[in-house]
Amino acid sequence: MGDRHNMGHLLSIAIKEQSRGPMKRLAHTPVTTTHGIANDFRGQPGKRQVTLLARESWQAVCQTVGEELPWLTRRANLYIEGVDLHRTTGKIVQIGQLKLLITQETDPCKRMREVGDGLFEAMAIEWRGGVCCQVIQAGDITIGDKVEIIDDK
Repeated sequence: MGDRHNMGHLLSIAIKEQSRGPMKRLAHTPVTTTHGIANDFRGQPGKRQVTLLARESWQAVCQTVGEELPWLTRRANLYIEGVDLHRTTGKIVQIGQLKLLITQETDPCKRMREVGDGLFEAMAIEWRGGVCCQVIQAGDITIGDKVEIIDDK
């Protein structure tokens, strides 16, 4: 696989307060094991508590579909850069004091078919749609925080 990137930083934070609701950007937020990102619709404990999207992967998706789309189109919670999320199930992502267990690839949903031609298919390649995580250690996060894949819990 070559040189894996495992350290980067947090570019943006977003929540949706209800199913199919608009994405709302945040500069900083608490993240807990019981509620995920504060006020996020999907924050209950489980495998999809928090979702991460890597800038590099999203740029590859946009290049594939030939259109520059805002990252919020993906409807992920955290937008990061410098970290390769491909095949990272079981690994821990640390953002400041926050620790997230990567539980699975975020499969593209049918909403992505509604957005544009080829978007669903472009995200299905090499985990470009990001990853789902479960909060294992609470912490406050702020845009610009260091993001790192670590081995220990």
